[in-house]
Amino acid sequence: MYDFIFRHVFTRMDPESAHRLVMPVIRAVGIWPLRPLVRAVTRPDRSLRTEALGLVFDSPFGIAAGFDKNAVATRGLYALGFGHVEVGTVTAIPQDGNPRPRLFRLTADRALVNRMGFNNAGAAAAASRLGKARRRRNRPVLGVNIGKSRAVDVDEATADYVASTRRVAPVADYLVVNVSSPNTPGLRGLQAVETLRPLLAAVRDAAGRTPLLVKIAPDLPDEEIEAVTRLAVDLGLAGLVATNTTIARDGLLTGHAEVEGAGTGGLSGAPLKQRAVRVLRLVRIAAPQPEFCVISVGGVETVADVRERLALGATLVQGYTGFIYIGPLWARQINRALVRRSTPASTQTGN
Repeated sequence: MYDFIFRHVFTRMDPESAHRLVMPVIRAVGIWPLRPLVRAVTRPDRSLRTEALGLVFDSPFGIAAGFDKNAVATRGLYALGFGHVEVGTVTAIPQDGNPRPRLFRLTADRALVNRMGFNNAGAAAAASRLGKARRRRNRPVLGVNIGKSRAVDVDEATADYVASTRRVAPVADYLVVNVSSPNTPGLRGLQAVETLRPLLAAVRDAAGRTPLLVKIAPDLPDEEIEAVTRLAVDLGLAGLVATNTTIARDGLLTGHAEVEGAGTGGLSGAPLKQRAVRVLRLVRIAAPQPEFCVISVGGVETVADVRERLALGATLVQGYTGFIYIGPLWARQINRALVRRSTPASTQTGN
């Protein structure tokens, strides 16, 4: 059914318009009486429970940042079977993001190109919604991904991140510093270790007891990935998210004209898989400690992808683009397949 709707309805729509059409449906799924009915079908098996960051996740599989930017559909995503929801990217100052169109499908590659530009209602609005969500008993683990406000100069980035942190850390289960989106001018330059150290230290101090992770780009050279990972360990961060979208366009099946038409932005989906796996290996070499949480994201679509990431040392796994191509029962499919062919890596506590 979803495949038919995707091919005959969604592909005829602008991808961002399709997303806006679907979000109210996902939100509705999270409201009583639909939520318990849907959850009865999608609830992950207890054997998939995973401990990390001092929290218990119903499943190691969650939805990545970017899907629910404003924390409006967390209960609906929980009802669909995701073990955690990372909301955002959230900025201290509300912003509209880049001009539309800014989201494109590369269907032949089961990929997306986005240059959304951190469009969101701001940290204060997200904090208000998350505060209400956290008071509910049935909910996923809630992570918050924070980024730099476009209106703020790079030289003032630390203060801007700290402002977001003070808003959302008290109502987040964990916090992620995003310095790796390709769609905010100057942002990726913050990944340089000498720049990143004071920024992460300041956010860590502002976050208090909320576990803090940093999200890195797949386009960093291998040695810089290892250096950022060692920095995260040295600063006492709880973990790292690997990876964000890529600016590379190598090896795509989509025709050159269509790729050029999509323009600049971050590529996500199946083409990112090989590099994301490589980055995961590098991160675990630099940070083999099982208590250091590594969230692997990028090119995750099938249960085989999830098992591979867990076997390579990922603590948790996230997806986003696969949701667009597979549909609302994606998390349920992944969770059920993990149980049918479970491995020690898929249920191991803290790793």
